[in-house]
Amino acid sequence: MNKNLVYLVQTDTTVGFSSANDEKLFKAKQRPKEKKILSTVDSFRTLKEQTRIPRKFKKLVRNSKKTTFIYPNTNSYRVIDKSFKFYEFISRFGKLLSTSANISGGSFEYEFASNASDVIVYEKDDFDEKTASKIYFLYKKKSKRIR
Repeated sequence: MNKNLVYLVQTDTTVGFSSANDEKLFKAKQRPKEKKILSTVDSFRTLKEQTRIPRKFKKLVRNSKKTTFIYPNTNSYRVIDKSFKFYEFISRFGKLLSTSANISGGSFEYEFASNASDVIVYEKDDFDEKTASKIYFLYKKKSKRIR
């Protein structure tokens, strides 16, 4: 599997594009480059290699599912729980950038998503636009829910 391809995949939260190539993701999603894209990781070990979790929030991060955290370094990560099908996919890479499979601000359309991606990981019937992840901004001493 090639990290630089754009994969259309059912994530733990919604239908999404995944890739290590941020340029391709911005182009596929038709999204402004000023907006950041979150990273999905397969484990807390991988997360610890990427960022430092503020001590006050370590338990919250470890016990959360379907939750994205923006860390003090302004990078955002979501650890994928092993109970989700998406874990099998992400575990092959360790870390990938991920975004919903729609035009920025729009809703999921299979035809758009399939044309914008290089590889379709699951069948059309498997795709289900679910609720997006909760998002928290973690400061050193406090947190703020964004979504």
